[in-house]
Amino acid sequence: MSELLEQRVPDLGDFSDVEVIEVLVKPGDRVERESPLITLETDKATMDVPATAAGVIQEVKVRKGERVSKDSLIALLASTGGDTVKIPSLSETVVMAKPAADASTQLLVIGAGPGGYTAAFRAADLGLAVTLVDRWPQLGGVCLNVGCIPSKALLHAARVIEEAESMSAHGIKFQAPEIDAAALKQWKDRVVGKLTAGLANLARQRKVTVIRGTARFASAHRAEVTGEDGRTQVIGFEQCIIAAGSEPARIPGLPDDARVVDSTGALELAGIPKRFLVIGGGIIGLEMACVYDGLGSEVSVVELTDTLMPGTDRDLVRPLEKRLKSRYAAVLTGTKVTGVAASDKGLTVTFEGKGAPKPQLYDGVLCAVGRVPNGRAIGAEAAGVTVDERGYVPVDRQMRTNVPHIFAIGDVIGQPMLAHKATHEGKVAAEVAAGQKSAFDARVIPSVAYTDPEVAWVGVTETEAQVLGRKLGRGQFPWMASGRSLALNRDDGFTKLLFDPETHRVVGGGIVGTNAGDLISEVALAIEMGATAADVGLTVHPHPTLSETVAFAAEAFEGTLTDLYIPRK
Repeated sequence: MSELLEQRVPDLGDFSDVEVIEVLVKPGDRVERESPLITLETDKATMDVPATAAGVIQEVKVRKGERVSKDSLIALLASTGGDTVKIPSLSETVVMAKPAADASTQLLVIGAGPGGYTAAFRAADLGLAVTLVDRWPQLGGVCLNVGCIPSKALLHAARVIEEAESMSAHGIKFQAPEIDAAALKQWKDRVVGKLTAGLANLARQRKVTVIRGTARFASAHRAEVTGEDGRTQVIGFEQCIIAAGSEPARIPGLPDDARVVDSTGALELAGIPKRFLVIGGGIIGLEMACVYDGLGSEVSVVELTDTLMPGTDRDLVRPLEKRLKSRYAAVLTGTKVTGVAASDKGLTVTFEGKGAPKPQLYDGVLCAVGRVPNGRAIGAEAAGVTVDERGYVPVDRQMRTNVPHIFAIGDVIGQPMLAHKATHEGKVAAEVAAGQKSAFDARVIPSVAYTDPEVAWVGVTETEAQVLGRKLGRGQFPWMASGRSLALNRDDGFTKLLFDPETHRVVGGGIVGTNAGDLISEVALAIEMGATAADVGLTVHPHPTLSETVAFAAEAFEGTLTDLYIPRK
């Protein structure tokens, strides 16, 4: 049986008759120990009064605008057990040292990446006064500035070079390309500049206040924003959306050398190294490997696990791996980098593992071993926001953290760390903040590696199904039987669809080949709409296209395919 605990105002020191500026809970809310219940404000500072135990709020005894003193009853809490905590007095708490806000807003958004700017713009469209804080000189966050967009621009450049090269065997020969890295970087920067300038204009049109700087919470209703000049301003807010993103992970012990870069540094194109090592065989590492291979580097890839793109179905990775091994100096899986030593001659890298080579000398090394969330970089503890041991911020389906008026979206809340996931979460958080009934209920989220060939998948994978013991139906169509892929001189891919064997509904799919990332959306829509194999197969697709391979895969499962002979079982 739960214990009913009185939640009271703690010792306020020299203060009394303090105003309640925010009531953060209502009856029925489940709170954790130390979750803020109300916010108090004096003429000097603010203080959040936390719960003394975990439980469910039964009754709230104060209202916004009331004035309270020591021992004033805040709420009745049905405790769910666990130790209670002593609440420090107003004079003891660090929060009391925080200055009054220099500015205030209805909604503060921390981070202006795809999730953050989407949340800010949607909230502004719904009538909220919004302040958007970001540390980058331009809006767009990592994705637009040093991630998704610039990398795809460079991948396009590499693809043009490779396509021209591949046609030499078919009667069209070009001279070897001359790479002007500085001019290529300028073009890439112009692509980024067009998009970031467009975002700035959208912010002005919506009257979103944009502040350049790094934000950290000072309390549950205050954030300190430090600009490049070191000056700090305090922003008061009624609600907040955390969209703080993630940073590249680093391997301990790498030398502090300009020739050792992360994904951000690799996009700067400071030079095209003759011999280039990519540490990490995941999506980011392999995309950058494709860029530098196309630009003329002799590329090697090393991956700690036994396969490239760990967790992805092996059949999808196999065509990519085959192509990379035919082009790259080495593709080392099941291999660990044990050291990188810098010298005037280059970077000497040592390896460990089955089939590991002797130490190798490289002119450049990219560390692409994943990303880490920025949950611990925003002072979340000052706001009472829970951050787990890995730096992620847990949220519910409405994107709320454990502090009801603070939301979190994007990389900082967990995998998959994808821009298109963050944008949808941003809209949900903005709509909930504006009082709408909204929730994130996507059935599936597509993933794409923009390598050459591209690899894309969505929904249930065969790898997951095997672990869970789940039976799946499968339909597959090889691109060597596609007229369009043959005309593109790229028949190294295939399309597969996965079905519930009883209902024949599409539950997953994967595509490897040119433009797989564009094609996977049809599979995602089929899953969201509950489409069956017949629904997909009977939808007339244009010919000759790569998109018709999706219909052919459905027909292969249904047994109606005529473009291949598949004996009846």
